[in-house]
This record gives sequence, C-alpha cells and structure tokens, in this order.
Amino acid sequence: MIRIKFYLLFGLVNCLIVSSVTAQKSHYKPYKIAVGAKIKEIIPGADQTYFYIDYLKGKNIGMVINQTSVIGKTLTLTVDSLVALGISVKKIFGPEHGFRGNASNGADVSSTIDEATHIPVISLYGNKHYKPTPDDLKGIDLMIFDIQDVGARFYTYLSTLQYVMEACAENHVELMILDRPNPNGFYVDGPVLDTAFRSFVGLNPIPIVHGLTIGEYAQMINGEGWLKNHVQCKLRIIKTANYKHSDAYKLPVTPSPNLNTDKSVILYPSVCLFEGTTLSLGRGTMYPFLQIGHPTLAGKYADSFKPASIAGMSEDPPQKDKVCYGIDLKGYNTDFIRENKMLNLSWLIALYKAFPDKQHFFNAYFTKLAGTEKLQKQIEAGEGEKEIRKTWEPALSHYKMIRKKYLLYP
Repeated sequence: MIRIKFYLLFGLVNCLIVSSVTAQKSHYKPYKIAVGAKIKEIIPGADQTYFYIDYLKGKNIGMVINQTSVIGKTLTLTVDSLVALGISVKKIFGPEHGFRGNASNGADVSSTIDEATHIPVISLYGNKHYKPTPDDLKGIDLMIFDIQDVGARFYTYLSTLQYVMEACAENHVELMILDRPNPNGFYVDGPVLDTAFRSFVGLNPIPIVHGLTIGEYAQMINGEGWLKNHVQCKLRIIKTANYKHSDAYKLPVTPSPNLNTDKSVILYPSVCLFEGTTLSLGRGTMYPFLQIGHPTLAGKYADSFKPASIAGMSEDPPQKDKVCYGIDLKGYNTDFIRENKMLNLSWLIALYKAFPDKQHFFNAYFTKLAGTEKLQKQIEAGEGEKEIRKTWEPALSHYKMIRKKYLLYP
C-alpha cells in the first residue's frame, strides 16, 4: 500500500516536471525478467525513492549526475524529481560529457547554472578539476552519486566516482549511491591494469571488463584501500531490485554521446582499444563503435564510411572527411560475447596485420587503455588471441576472487 501511494504521488510530481522529460529521447521499456511463474521488473536504486526520500529531508544535498540519472517510466532526471519533492539540492556535479550529456568526448566542460533548476553545476571534467574541493563541498551534508556505468575500466565515470569518494572521505561527507545494473556485468575479462600506467582511464588494478555495478565498485575502492592515504568513504548504497549479473539489461538512456545503441554498449570494451590506434572507430558517424577503418585499408576491405564533424558527438574525429575502409559491426551478433564471456581481440589483431604502416598503427594512448605495455608488444610480435589470454593469468583469476567479496548481486 505504501508503494502504491508513492507511485501515485510520483505520477503527480512527474506531471509538473516537463522540461527535462521532453528533452530525453529513449527507447525505454521496463525491463523484466522471469522468476518462476512470475515476472519481476529490474528496478534501479534511483527509482526506489521510498527507501531514501526520508533520509534526504532536512539535508543539503550535492548530486553527481548526468543525463542517465533518470527516474520512473517518464525518465525524469533524478534532480528534478527530488527538487519537486522538496529536497534541498544545493549543487550538481557533472562528469565527462557534462551534466546534460551533450559535450563531445574529451572536451573540457565548464561550470555553469542549470537553467531548469537554477542550481549551480560544478564540472568535474575540465581544467583538471576532477576532484571536488573542500570549497565545493562546503555546506553539503550528503552527496548522491547516480550515473550509469557500462562496465569497462576505461569508462571515465569510474574515476569520477573514486575522486568523489576521496573528497567525501576527506571532508566527512557521506556518499549515497543510487545503484544501477551493469549492461556488461555478465562477465569479467581482459588484462589487469599495471598501476605503473594509472591514468584517468584506469586508476586501479582491475581488468578491462570488471563485472561490477557502481555500488559494488565503490565497496571495492573502500575495501582495497585505493583512496589516498587509505581514507574510508562513508557509503550508503540503494541497491537495484531484482537484478542478477547474468541478466541482459538494456539501458533506458544513451550513456554517452557515442554509445548510442545497445550493440555499441556491448562492443565498447572490445572496440574502445582502437582509440589507441590511428584507425577510426566510427566517431563522426551515427554508428560509433560499430565501424572500424582507415583510408589506407582501401582494397583490403570493402566496407567503408566517412567520418565528419558532428556537434555534441565528435567535432574533430580521427580521419575526419576521409573515406575509411575496414570492418562493419552493425550486423554483428553480440550473443558471441554473452555466450563466451570474453572480449573480442580478433578485430584488433586482424586490422594490425592488414595495416600497411605498422610503425604508426598504435599511439601512446593504447597503453593507457590496455593498462599494460604487454598487449601492444604481443600484437606486434604476431601472437594469437589464445597466447595473449594466457598472459592475463594469474592476475585475472586473482581479481575474480577479490571481486567476490564486494558483490551485492548474485
């Protein structure tokens, strides 16, 4: 009865909030899983307002959010819903791509004032301001982190989470995480990061595909002592209901400008490694992460595409305005990854072999993405996928054992 009353209230509130709802374009349908004879809906932490709304009352709240921070069937931004419910949200903190998710990859994001709520928005991705300062957190009683992750080590929201946790711990501010499912949470794979190659696209010794939700990863950061000076962040996690790591989960909102399809989200951990090469991976087209190619591969591959500047997605993409030839993954069956539970290295190996100027295939960014210098050397040496995978052990198995300690979901 309490839940029914809440949803009636939530529906009335959502009728009043139109500015951000109309801005969200999505293919969202409630994602359901079969449990015996019953159907249960996967419910992200943010949607379960009845578990945390009373705890927020009377507190000054800061929120680390972006366009994926939605709530309810209408996909209203969490901040809009909480403000409408009388919660005192004092500051918004925006990650890479900005609070509204419309900045290109890698672009500096400036601090501003949100037009809809008139709340100050502090950028955590611009002018090397990755970590909230004591002044940023002044007057904040509780921080909320509500951002959709896609399960890859180099997705920068993981680093944003760590810096926010560190700042909260140092300034004695509690952090509430509204947990969400991981669309790539069904497997763990890839080389474990060598901490000699730490960067904003990889801070900790975890594999490329980490198999954790944001809430689980936050527990690992605390538990493994990865915060500066081993400080501990006080966490309060609102779990996702009815979720298992083996569940297939389609995201309700595009997680970042260039991950604009369900297929690109699943392929991202494998294809993003091409960011560390001279090849285009489809940025500057409407199918990023589903096309890989280069002008010099003409005659070796029939599929082609031509990157161009696209505002809010890729304004200066690699190989801009050049016809690239290579691999088209738009028709690729992602069941291979789900069934085999492993990254696909075959595209990287094959395109390196086909590339005429091997000396200029890789760039310095590749080692940061891979988290190790071994992978590049192995591909250059002509090693096969099976040989490469063997060298990921025993570090990968050791990580899997550590991971078990922090799981919130089966």
